[in-house]
Amino acid sequence: MVPGVMAPPRAVGILGGMGPAAGADFVRLFVQACTAYLHDHGQPVRDQAFPEHWLVQMPIPDRTQALNGTPPGPQDPAPHMLQGIGRLAALGVRSVAVACNTAHVWHSQLQGLFPQLAILHIAQETAAHLQRQGATRAVVLATAGTYRTGLYDEALRSCGIEPLVPDAAGIEQLMQGIYDGVKQGDLALAAQRFGHVLEGMRRQHGDVPVIMGCTEIPLALPQAPEAQGASLVDPAWILAQALARQAYEAA
Repeated sequence: MVPGVMAPPRAVGILGGMGPAAGADFVRLFVQACTAYLHDHGQPVRDQAFPEHWLVQMPIPDRTQALNGTPPGPQDPAPHMLQGIGRLAALGVRSVAVACNTAHVWHSQLQGLFPQLAILHIAQETAAHLQRQGATRAVVLATAGTYRTGLYDEALRSCGIEPLVPDAAGIEQLMQGIYDGVKQGDLALAAQRFGHVLEGMRRQHGDVPVIMGCTEIPLALPQAPEAQGASLVDPAWILAQALARQAYEAA
């Protein structure tokens, strides 16, 4: 390889559909992350420098409902996610990002069935990012399912970071913002619900990093007046950067 010239990037995959807007937005974040990577490494930003990347956008049953005790069957998201990752594997990708936080509850199952792939873990990538920044506490805004499984709690604590979560009323407002707001296209309602929860958490805990731990929260929260000046952390952006590194650096 010519010194200073990178090897051709490798194909990567994105599993979307949870919800569709978040999957589509993750592709935008990935392209943005690739652009930043090229700039940072002194490489020209041109069409041919971007990795081959595939988005599998398929209807996957609701993850939070499944975690609420829905019996296995047509509404079990795991077989659908496995099917999607199987399609990506057949396309020749070697690394995969899942554009949904709650879906990472099934990460070990997905990774175990596809050992040839590097399936990135959004909570672990986010916790490592905050650890590098020296954070010791972080607010987590997420779905009820994500809270129930301790997805971020485990990842953050393993990096020496204390997770701070809303009370039951706050979680209900987050769920309203996600399901009645973003998923219904009502971003104003979503911003109002998310902003109200964030205001209470900032009043209680001060200015600490705020993890937007559902891929639909960043679509509305940054527009809320209560979010102005907050240290918002977008795990989808962190995951997109990790996927870009996989494309350009993975051996």
